[in-house]
Amino acid sequence: MHGLPQFQDDRLLVGSATADDAGVFKISDELALVQTTDFFTPIVDDPILYGRIAAANALSDVYAMGGRPITALAIAGMPSDIIDNATIQDIFRGGAEMCVEAECSLLGGHTIKNPEPIYGLAVTGLVHPERHLANANARPGETLVLTKPLGSGIVSTGIKRGECSEALALKASELMATLNKPGATLAERDLVRCCTDVTGFGLGGHLIELCHGSQVSAEIDAHLLPLMSTEVLDLIDAGCVPGGSKKNLSHSEPHTHFDKHVSDREKLIFADAQTSGGLLLSVPDENLDAVMETLEETGAPCAVIIGKTTEQRDQAIYVSSSA
Repeated sequence: MHGLPQFQDDRLLVGSATADDAGVFKISDELALVQTTDFFTPIVDDPILYGRIAAANALSDVYAMGGRPITALAIAGMPSDIIDNATIQDIFRGGAEMCVEAECSLLGGHTIKNPEPIYGLAVTGLVHPERHLANANARPGETLVLTKPLGSGIVSTGIKRGECSEALALKASELMATLNKPGATLAERDLVRCCTDVTGFGLGGHLIELCHGSQVSAEIDAHLLPLMSTEVLDLIDAGCVPGGSKKNLSHSEPHTHFDKHVSDREKLIFADAQTSGGLLLSVPDENLDAVMETLEETGAPCAVIIGKTTEQRDQAIYVSSSA
């Protein structure tokens, strides 16, 4: 969005300047809209599961801003000469199921013919204008907490190459189709002010955006990063690392200081491109216990402390390893 004409409106609380997950627009003193859109090509073979993951990924952007989704529009491009109508219908069914789970009304959408399948949602949510979450709201000395384990990019590549176990493939699919609802509850309870979801740019890329937006730095321990399974390490050793994750690492390195003890495997986990990943929260110390209790109460897949924010330094992120 950089360099494009922009209508100036004081009601725009969050735009594109801080690389946030969604925009936030104030309607009244009690109400703001959260708006986002996201779609991608299939990452699993099952059409219903593909629809569920793509929808969860789009809905996540609203939760990452502290909002609750209220309406969605489906966005799709389908090669109808290659994929039959029943399969297309299953993709839409999966997305619709996810909207029901999110208590979000699916209003319709638009489909075009496309050489390869794409599916996703444009989502509108609601949030209190003084309780929305944003990349720019972290402060030095806060605790960084991750709510889903990492590794979906590596696992997806392992699945494509026939290297991944059925158990891990199932676990990864279930995690990717899990909604990030805790984000809304945390915002409503005024427990956090800074949050992002970890998706295509990997943990490192999204944490860099958070640090730049908030003008802080971060210290994380790579050994603490949660994995979907230790099998992820075996997949890395087998070369099952997507090109996107390698690019993420390359893009992150100019903004990151890696301690000499950080292994190549830990660097790839740090940079792994996630699909429908978890929330990365920056939590004030006085709220940490309440945040961890809320994450357990709301069924977050995990609640793992990975580091702290600090005063802004030369690099955005400093990565060590206690392994």
